[in-house]
Amino acid sequence: MSKIFVLAIIISAIILSIFGVSSFFFNQPQKTSSKVIKQQVKNNIQKQHKINLKKQQFISTLVPIIQAVYKEFYSQYINIKHILKLNKTDSHIEALKKFYKTKTDDELLAALKPHPVSITLAQCAMESAWLTSRFAKEANNIFGVWSFNKNEPRIAASGLRGEKIIYLKKYNNYYESIKDYYKTIGKSWAFKEFRKHRLLTDDPFKLLPYLHKYSEQKDEYPKTLKKVIIKNNFTQYDIKENN
Repeated sequence: MSKIFVLAIIISAIILSIFGVSSFFFNQPQKTSSKVIKQQVKNNIQKQHKINLKKQQFISTLVPIIQAVYKEFYSQYINIKHILKLNKTDSHIEALKKFYKTKTDDELLAALKPHPVSITLAQCAMESAWLTSRFAKEANNIFGVWSFNKNEPRIAASGLRGEKIIYLKKYNNYYESIKDYYKTIGKSWAFKEFRKHRLLTDDPFKLLPYLHKYSEQKDEYPKTLKKVIIKNNFTQYDIKENN
């Protein structure tokens, strides 16, 4: 056997070996990739199922409570509006003006009129991470309302704001949290423009831009709220009023 022939056999073996190994490595990822894709699809389905379940629990828990609070505030608003139309006043109205820090009748009505349920739901979804946040679980605080009174029930946030500890109010239940939220919107200076416009319209999308001071996200916050409302069809839970 000549050296040339032997050399040819060796070279051929090397080439076959290279192509054989290459073929193995090129084909293997395709099989692995298929398995990975199937697993990813399965994981995504499971993840979406958990999200849907979380949202369903959120809706079934909060919608009845928010609607009940809304009706309570709206009933009060209509009653006070009727009394003021008769040019009457009493100690109750004066107490309300004092509580909401209002001077005129229109300012009081703006403070008392509740905004659409859809906005409340969207804010709660964002602020409480669909009722899964620590503050929602441990303090029933579903709107991220801060506490500045050391004598009231509250819990400390995990992180610091600069060098200061941040506290959030602690409520006995979601009902208390929602009522306090509506009252906060009704009297805080940050929502003065929002109150003026909710006295004029019940359209949640016209009101959202005036909630930019609720979050440090500023102008992005109303945009996110709008997306949450539309994606989850929260307007279906709004209560239509004739007044």
